[in-house]
Amino acid sequence: MTATTLSDNAVLDAYCALFTMNDLLRRTQGQSFEAFGLGPQECRYEIVASGAFWRLRDYGKSGREQSVLIVSAPIKRAYIWDLAPSVSAVRYLLDHGLHVYLLEWLSVEATAEKGLGEYVESISECVAILSSRRAGAKALLMGHSLGGTLAAIFAASASDRIRGLVLLSAPLCFHPHTSRFRDALVSLVPSGFLHAASCPGSLLSHVSALASPDTFIWSRLVDALLSLADGHAREIHARVERWALDEVPLSGLMVRQMMEWLYRENRFFDSNLKIANKCIGPDTLRAPTLAVANVVDEIAPVFSVKPFVTGMTITDVRIVEVPRENGVCLQHLGILIGREARAVVWPEIISWIESHADPSRTAPTN
Repeated sequence: MTATTLSDNAVLDAYCALFTMNDLLRRTQGQSFEAFGLGPQECRYEIVASGAFWRLRDYGKSGREQSVLIVSAPIKRAYIWDLAPSVSAVRYLLDHGLHVYLLEWLSVEATAEKGLGEYVESISECVAILSSRRAGAKALLMGHSLGGTLAAIFAASASDRIRGLVLLSAPLCFHPHTSRFRDALVSLVPSGFLHAASCPGSLLSHVSALASPDTFIWSRLVDALLSLADGHAREIHARVERWALDEVPLSGLMVRQMMEWLYRENRFFDSNLKIANKCIGPDTLRAPTLAVANVVDEIAPVFSVKPFVTGMTITDVRIVEVPRENGVCLQHLGILIGREARAVVWPEIISWIESHADPSRTAPTN
């Protein structure tokens, strides 16, 4: 190792230490929101399995047959899926007779060297657990953002183990010029940038804001202004701001692989991503798939989904495009917490799930 490398690593270590402190400060700031009743309002769940850096939540009720496994994103906390009763994707699925599980990623300080392979293996373990609990029945897989990308990577490596895949604002294709966010991120983050065992969450937040200030700064301010006259929109905007402050460290290895293998090299789209000694891509993802994309979302634009879907070899694939709406703070979250999305898009999602549910198992009537 050269003196220059040693010096560079020392600077990077100093940056990581600074942003680790910033994680703590931002979490403390977020906790202050709870004094105003803006903390998460999650419904009850049971932890039915866990690993070194994950745990499996079970929200189910007895008698519900078709299982849905939500793969949360490792960035921020999983309660964005269950933010408040009026905007809870978990409750919506439960209300429609589905047995809901959620794979939650834990803080990464003690889980050094966990890369994409380990994250996908964790999904595999949870899929196996659900199958064993339902006498071999296959679950539907659902994920948002990077959680959806991870779910798609698993599905491409083991399509025969799930009934279908629902992707919500999940980027799959990372061609240059696919999105301004992707291009700016690759330009800002040099190859081999992070060598630490863990990556502070606020470091990713900072880099993301630099890569797309329109998404993470200006559009949030515009959304706040447009929400002033709407009590519900004001409340949800504030709840998302609280959630955005809830930083968690990520595996440094996973962040490096995500940046290099996905964003910079586009291996998944090029069928050159190796998981468990198998190269996967659009041609190996053979599970029925529903992909939802927000037309104004810079993080997961429509063009980060369509080329991938075109490359799939099955015909049971559908893309649903959703428009911008107010009161969601970040448009990237609109499909999870938007009122228009709840009224228009989620009934389509439920209809698609019902059409792909195990025909030998019928959900009970409500």
